[in-house]
Amino acid sequence: MAAVAASCCKPSSFLGQFHSPSETGWMPRHMIAKDECENILGVVPLYLKSHSYGEFVFDHSWADAYYSFGAKYYPKLQCCVPFTPVTGPRILIRNTSFKDQVFDVLVSALKDLTAKSQLSSLHITFPSEIECQKLKGKGFLQRIGMQYHWKNRNYKNFDEFLMDMKQSKRKNIRQERKKISVQNLTMKRLRGYEIKAKHWDTFYKFYRNTADNKWGSPYLTRDFFHNMGSKMGDQVLLVVAEEGEELVAGALNLIGGDTLFGRLWGCQPRTYYPSLHFEACYYQAIEAAIELGLNTVEAGAQGDHKIQRGYLPVTTYSCHYLMDEGFRKAIEDFLVRESSQVRLVMKLLHDSGPYKEVIQQT
Repeated sequence: MAAVAASCCKPSSFLGQFHSPSETGWMPRHMIAKDECENILGVVPLYLKSHSYGEFVFDHSWADAYYSFGAKYYPKLQCCVPFTPVTGPRILIRNTSFKDQVFDVLVSALKDLTAKSQLSSLHITFPSEIECQKLKGKGFLQRIGMQYHWKNRNYKNFDEFLMDMKQSKRKNIRQERKKISVQNLTMKRLRGYEIKAKHWDTFYKFYRNTADNKWGSPYLTRDFFHNMGSKMGDQVLLVVAEEGEELVAGALNLIGGDTLFGRLWGCQPRTYYPSLHFEACYYQAIEAAIELGLNTVEAGAQGDHKIQRGYLPVTTYSCHYLMDEGFRKAIEDFLVRESSQVRLVMKLLHDSGPYKEVIQQT
């Protein structure tokens, strides 16, 4: 094996598509592993953070516990894709005969950086299950969470999907979908060149409205949406609802591999259309996945209401390395109890799911 060294690279301009790092509390500290010839063997997306927003793995209570004992939880190191609760490899390794050694070097460098910087903790969110198990063997605490995903069972159309649902759930979905036409709304799915600048300008207003109502301050800029649309092309699916010639709501989805990822939803301020959120975010996504031959729709975390609309719970993972032994032991005990509760809830949700019994058992 060639000699491998890991180091932090200079802060990048990646977050320029949001606001400046100093404004957002996301300071890039990405780590790179190179051999003696400066060939890149591995990369870790890493941020120094002054808060816990935009992560979708909630540790605010941990921070409160630290502060109640006069300790500092922030800043902390966060390995993740910002604002993206999608499972995937977080420690990115070139496929070589010594990739396991590179993984070990990067993990050691991450832990050393946390200690030398006198930080409270290091967090790796939404890694793959395999990656999480490897990190558990290196002193990281394992945490599980729950998301809601829809699975395509080779459906030819939406009605075929509905036939797998229990009669009561099937009836409810049909009733909800009928409300869209009754309200004189027209749904459209736009991709690539079909998404014009006017769509992004309007969707940005929708996004701002959602942010004002839920989060308080928006991270993404208007330019972010325009740049994403121009660079990602057909990987972007924008669902829009029109009333006459006017756009009144939209849902942003991204396509990657065999999966459609639901990301953002928004509508005009001070307006309400019954069942429109379900139609734009869930049913249109299912129809698109069937049409495009995609296997999965990831609708993200939270919202038991997704279950009766065909989305079932799946396990997600995160890994946590805490420097203080006392807090580590307390949080480890908490995670044992939390994991038991999450697994129990998932079993209950699966057992009482929306599908016919023969489908739920497959």
